[in-house]
Amino acid sequence: MSSSTDKIKGLANEAAGHIKRSVGQAVGSEKLRVEGATQELKGHVQKAVGDAKSALKDAAAKMAQQINKHG
Repeated sequence: MSSSTDKIKGLANEAAGHIKRSVGQAVGSEKLRVEGATQELKGHVQKAVGDAKSALKDAAAKMAQQINKHG
């Protein structure tokens, strides 16, 4: 998966999880609240993975530029 795909899926999971958690709290469903919180956490992790991939890609590009300048 690309970094953008990870970030988009992460945002979607965060939003869906937040809604699910909020509905669970509103209706008194502990199961739904926990499922929502879990999905939100999954979204945070997916976004972090996307950010890490972007950072690695940027670092590799900068390194390649430096090698090409001096090599």
